[in-house]
Amino acid sequence: MSKLDQRTTKLLKGKNFAFVATINRDGVPQLTPTWIDTDGTNVLVNTALGRTKERNVARDKRVTVGLLDHSNPYDRVTIEGKVVKEIRGKEAEDHIDKLSYKYTGNKKYAGRTPSEKRVIFVIEPVKVY
Repeated sequence: MSKLDQRTTKLLKGKNFAFVATINRDGVPQLTPTWIDTDGTNVLVNTALGRTKERNVARDKRVTVGLLDHSNPYDRVTIEGKVVKEIRGKEAEDHIDKLSYKYTGNKKYAGRTPSEKRVIFVIEPVKVY
């Protein structure tokens, strides 16, 4: 396990987009731009059940997160890690609203469909560079 340093934590807590790479069944990387968060120790990614990255993580817990500062894209970090926990239910539903507020200023996530169920991937950093 690798620890998140202050600079990386600041980028994760900021209004910065990340790219999350998972591994498709055929071994080809799958890359998704996404909102990002941290609990101070781990990287948090919120997604909907049934999406490609959720299906990929169900099969292979390894992920890589690329993150850059929106005000200076040369300030960037890559985090290799593994999903060590999945959080579902109300906590995941509330978390997507928190991310919506962080990124858009809207207190409720506007992209949610009535049947959508959310999950938070708790990613333990293995290597940070």
